[in-house]
Amino acid sequence: MNLTFSNARISALGTYVPERILTNHDLEKMVDTNDEWIVQRTGIRERRIAAENEFTSHLCIQAVEDLVRRYPNALEGVDLILAATTTPDYPFPTVSCLVQDAFKLQNVGTLDLSAACAGFTYALHLANGMVTAGLHRKVLIVAGECMSKTVDYTDRNTCILFGDGAGAAIIEYAENGTFLGSHMGSDGSGGQHVYRSGMANTLNGEALAGDGKVFQNGREVYKWAVRTVPEGVQKLTQSLPDGISDVDWFIPHSANLKMIDSIADKTGIGSERTLTSAEFYGNTSAASIPLALQLAIDAGKVKKGDLLLMYGFGAGLTHSGILVRW
Repeated sequence: MNLTFSNARISALGTYVPERILTNHDLEKMVDTNDEWIVQRTGIRERRIAAENEFTSHLCIQAVEDLVRRYPNALEGVDLILAATTTPDYPFPTVSCLVQDAFKLQNVGTLDLSAACAGFTYALHLANGMVTAGLHRKVLIVAGECMSKTVDYTDRNTCILFGDGAGAAIIEYAENGTFLGSHMGSDGSGGQHVYRSGMANTLNGEALAGDGKVFQNGREVYKWAVRTVPEGVQKLTQSLPDGISDVDWFIPHSANLKMIDSIADKTGIGSERTLTSAEFYGNTSAASIPLALQLAIDAGKVKKGDLLLMYGFGAGLTHSGILVRW
């Protein structure tokens, strides 16, 4: 764990999911699967799907608009935009530049980062560091994915999992910062277990499936996640007075609810203090943590002063955890 001297806090949050709902019963008509099989193995019942002409930047812009509705002055003074995504509209221009243009923000730096399902926590880590170091005063984070545009809907192992969505957050200067700790890591040797094909056709000596679609070896990703995330959580919480007991809410990446149940059990935090978004949104990659947090805030679960442990993990393989006081 990196003990964090922080001069930053999360001051605003907003989210967005597309209107179209794709249910398990809809998938029964598309591929050899059924509702019972999907729920039993993943806990997912529905996912949101972007329209044909709706892309990641559009989802992120809508998330920022939701943030502004909740916090009307939130964009005043923003001097950096970080966009976490693996499904940008284009190789370039970046999603962060498209967001900057949508809101006509002036004198603002823009940067996209690619850490897959750990993208939101990676962005929080970077924003906290930049603000605390004095390089920036106010950072807008957007984390969005159009996973549906990368999914092979003839592959029942992947198409049942993924949905589309976005989250936005403001990280700004605070004399008494609320970021209490961070932990991150990676294991590139597992890259072939979950990937989206690109210009190269091999990875670690293994041939890759083509056509730009997502491939996942779920069994291997599951084994890595249920081993790696609890270890990271233990490192993050070992310096707290009462360890994991001090955490009010655990918010892991909502990859698969059966996987999350196993991780929550292994960490000792349990499912009763775990927040997720997968049941009705599916696996939204970098967007899953802000979606879960917003759902819990709107339901009155997360309250001011609560200690949150957010933990992203996914392709790369990458993982990143953040302890923050809400």
